[in-house]
Amino acid sequence: FTAVDDVSFRVEKGEILGFLGPNGAGKTTTMRVLTGYMPATEGTATVAGYDVFAQPMEAKRRIGYLPETPPLYPDMTVKEYLTFVAKLKMPPSVSKAERASRVDGAMAKTHIADMAKRHCSKLSKGYKQRVGIAQALLHDPEVLILDEPTAGLDPKQIIETRDLIRGLAGNHTIVLSTHILPEVSQTCSRVVIINKGRVVAVDTPANLTSQLKGAAT
Repeated sequence: FTAVDDVSFRVEKGEILGFLGPNGAGKTTTMRVLTGYMPATEGTATVAGYDVFAQPMEAKRRIGYLPETPPLYPDMTVKEYLTFVAKLKMPPSVSKAERASRVDGAMAKTHIADMAKRHCSKLSKGYKQRVGIAQALLHDPEVLILDEPTAGLDPKQIIETRDLIRGLAGNHTIVLSTHILPEVSQTCSRVVIINKGRVVAVDTPANLTSQLKGAAT
C-alpha cells in the first residue's frame, strides 16, 4: 500500500514545524525519506538546499536525526557513546580536542553532563531521549528531525524535553513528529496534519485549535 501520498510542505529556517497525525498516518515514513534512511518511489525532497536523493551525503551532513527509539549502545557510557558518534559524524580534519568540545557542548545543551559516566543501559527513558537529542546535535546540523521525542516520558520529562526543543529553535530548523495535539501547541509555530498518508491541514496551532472548537459547537 502507499504509505505517503503526495505529501508536500515547506519549513522555514529556524522554525519548529509540528508533523501531527495518528499512529500509522505516515509520519515516520516521511521522516525516514527526509533523512535518507528510506528511498521514496517518486517525488523530491530537499533539505537545506540539497536533494536527499541526488545529493544524499550533503543533505545528511546537515541533518540531525532522532528516531522514535534513540539509537544508543547500552554497554557504552553516555560520554563514550557521544564521542563514538562524533567520530562517525565529523570529518577527519576535526581535531580530537574539537570533537571533545562538541561532545561537552551537546551534553550541556541537553542537561546530561551529570550522566556522562553512566552506562546508557542504566538511564531512564527521559535521559535516553536527551542523549538521543545530544547525538543529533553533535555536528551542529542546520536541520533537526525528531520523531516522537516525548514518547513514553512522564509529565515532568515531557515539560523538560519541550523546553529543550524550544531552546534549540532559531539556531536549528526543527521538524517534530508527534500524534499528540498538546505537543505541537506547546512547542511548534506551525503544524502539518497528516492522515492516511496525505496532508489534510497546514496552519498555526492557534488557528487549528479554534477551527476544532468551531467544528465542535
